[in-house]
Amino acid sequence: MELSVVVSTLNDREQLLSSLDALAERTPPSTELIVVNGPSSDGTTGVVRERTDVDVLVEISERNPSVSRNAGLRAAEGDVIAFLGGECAIEHSWYDAIERSIATGTDVVTGPVTGKQRDHDPRTPRTVAGRRVVHFDGDNVAFDRTVLEALDGFDEYLEDGGERDCAHRVAGLGFDTDWDAEMAARREVGTDGGQTDRNWGTAYRSLSYRLAKNYGPRPTVLGRTIGSALRDGSAGVRGVLTGEETPTGWVSDGTDVVSNAARGLRDGLSARYTDRSSQRNPNGLSVRHDRAVHVYDRR
Repeated sequence: MELSVVVSTLNDREQLLSSLDALAERTPPSTELIVVNGPSSDGTTGVVRERTDVDVLVEISERNPSVSRNAGLRAAEGDVIAFLGGECAIEHSWYDAIERSIATGTDVVTGPVTGKQRDHDPRTPRTVAGRRVVHFDGDNVAFDRTVLEALDGFDEYLEDGGERDCAHRVAGLGFDTDWDAEMAARREVGTDGGQTDRNWGTAYRSLSYRLAKNYGPRPTVLGRTIGSALRDGSAGVRGVLTGEETPTGWVSDGTDVVSNAARGLRDGLSARYTDRSSQRNPNGLSVRHDRAVHVYDRR
């Protein structure tokens, strides 16, 4: 197995150093290590360039995880590509779990990221419009290269939830995803506690876009979007009642949800008819070649 690891980082220099140390210690020397940075303002470029274990450093200007992953994929040469968040440090069993899964014919393998909040159990598949979808964490997943080529990478329209869209497309193309507890990573928590407030508008634009793009104008798309909004809205009401949220903030979030969900639905349907193939990726790896501002390549 020729493994390339793409580590995406944005202003998390100290956690990134722990992540790179763990990779250097727990993967074979032949592992290709690619760091995609950007746009960071904490001196990440300097500390990464000082390391001899990083094969490629790619500087980008967009704060979009899908763009970052595609930039790393463009630089990677391995036949297996793993994506890791810059705040995540792998455990000792991580590499062996990937090697074992790929050797047995698994197309995509993922595992737990301890210390990271989740809104679903990744071990439990979901069925959408008759399609069995296994979600994975974009900060800890590995693909056989042929899968990523078939997908044309990640959809760069999505600023949030790009890995979930990818999971739907993986299932749509008939590839399998395996969840392996030994492919474990831990999230190194920064001084801010490691959690950020959710951007509800971006989240719902992503949700309605990926559902509309992958499944078209069917009741399932509207039902899932509205159902999710009602659940989150109810949670917001409880927050108002307990004093954790203001009524003005709740109304503002609700307005963002409605307007962005409508925009995502429109854009998703447009994307579906732009790319009528089973790939469903009109904003993928092959569409553009200007992601990188600068590339430092030691190979």
